[in-house]
Amino acid sequence: MTSRERIRRIIDGKPADRCGFWLGNPHDDTLPIYHKFFGTSTLEELQLKVGDDFRWITPLFIDSTYRHPAGKGLFDLWKFKKSLGEAGPLSECESIEEVESYDWPEVKYLDLTDCLSRLRNADEYYRASGFWTPFFHDVMDIFGVESYLTKMYTHPEIVRAVTDRVCQFYFEANELLFTQAGDTIDGYFFGNDFGTQRDLFLAPEMFDEFVMPWFRRFTDQAHRHGYQVILHSCGSIYRVIDRLVDAGVNCLHPLQAKAFGMDAETLAGEFKGRIAFLGGIDTQDVLVNSSPEEVKAEVRRIKDLLGPRLIVSPSHEALLPNVPPENVVAMAEAALE
Repeated sequence: MTSRERIRRIIDGKPADRCGFWLGNPHDDTLPIYHKFFGTSTLEELQLKVGDDFRWITPLFIDSTYRHPAGKGLFDLWKFKKSLGEAGPLSECESIEEVESYDWPEVKYLDLTDCLSRLRNADEYYRASGFWTPFFHDVMDIFGVESYLTKMYTHPEIVRAVTDRVCQFYFEANELLFTQAGDTIDGYFFGNDFGTQRDLFLAPEMFDEFVMPWFRRFTDQAHRHGYQVILHSCGSIYRVIDRLVDAGVNCLHPLQAKAFGMDAETLAGEFKGRIAFLGGIDTQDVLVNSSPEEVKAEVRRIKDLLGPRLIVSPSHEALLPNVPPENVVAMAEAALE
């Protein structure tokens, strides 16, 4: 069974020869440490070394994807900030006219050549793709977190207008990619961190009003193209998992193990059989502080609880330098048992 077949079957809830494994996407500061330990020089070599089944190929993080004539990038146009506490460029916006006059990205400047090439050359590994579509955080950046949450009450029409502009870009961008990529993509993998360590950013009723309408459009779009839907959300999203499943999410990532309601016991008790799981191996404590044998024991425990619809992976894909490579080996070995 190829990795591609294995992961597709796991997410579909069909029998596979073993659970899946994804190393994650080690942080740029981590890769030199891992390359030295494993004797590798590229992420692909590292993935091959540990038996990784999963390839994440998103055009949003490929520099050549957006070719603005003035050299602007998507991040320049949306003016991403270093802190959620900073005020965004539309923090004081009070009119639709201001929203419309903002310098929004345009689909006509997209060049998907590099992304399509990488998808075609992913061998027999599962290909997770699509624009990352972090619309919740993009809108939060454009307003600033305080302004964003306040305007949901004071200027809901402004929040909807900005959300529409951000999401319409992603929707059209995904449509362009999905049409050209066809069956070289297996799953639409997109990310919005809806939770904190303890709970949601928003009350569920506000989540329904300002997040779910476009969220459903994205999942419907992916299913229309024949793709599985994998949602990334850090934090505690326990209170809306039912909504996400009902909206068409097939697989949930990364299962932040120490966040409220996101432990494997709770997820298994309430959602096992309804959705596949990707992640769950704690990066806040276990992978950082445990011995390799303790890591293996934890992976086996998670497999017992969440399997067989499980792709073992860290509870945050961006492995930081504080995760020893010896524990990565232990996680991989136990996942592949």
